[in-house]
Amino acid sequence: MTTSLSADILARLRAETRPYHEALEQNSFNQALSAGVPTQELTNWFLRKMYGFLVPYEQQLRQHSWPPAWQVERRYRAHLILQDLSAEASSAALPLCVTMPPLHTLPELLGAMYVLEGSTLGGQVIARQLAKAGITTRTYFSGYADQTGPMWKSFCQLLNEAATEINQDEIVLSARRTFQHLDAWLNHE
Repeated sequence: MTTSLSADILARLRAETRPYHEALEQNSFNQALSAGVPTQELTNWFLRKMYGFLVPYEQQLRQHSWPPAWQVERRYRAHLILQDLSAEASSAALPLCVTMPPLHTLPELLGAMYVLEGSTLGGQVIARQLAKAGITTRTYFSGYADQTGPMWKSFCQLLNEAATEINQDEIVLSARRTFQHLDAWLNHE
């Protein structure tokens, strides 16, 4: 694989998913964060919705055989939401998203991982905003704590290595679909 191809996949993903990422951020939780007025109620709503998306996503990740370098076991995060919501709900009471993007091939999983691993970076910012507002349910948003940056860099390196001329389009399409399905789940269902 060439270096230009590696750089191309990340540049393509950033550019070609930007409108979908921006649309996703129009949910009421992100709007409250932007306005500087997050509430516990909106935070819990967002966490419940994210749990409903992460569980089926993580089930699909478990169906694939991953080399150890991917650290996939470490990348599961739905359980962190249960820690945040422990007083509010059990996993059985939380609805799951039934209209997930296709996540059957490696390129489809890589596109979805780009979206959800990338969310750990934004989660760091959200955790700080919630702390300022006195909202303590921040475990999920803390991502990998001080390892968030290194985990993202590791993912990007592995994605670069896995991307080929043959599978790049499928990776990008999957990332767009993941943003679209997550947007539908958060903002419309």
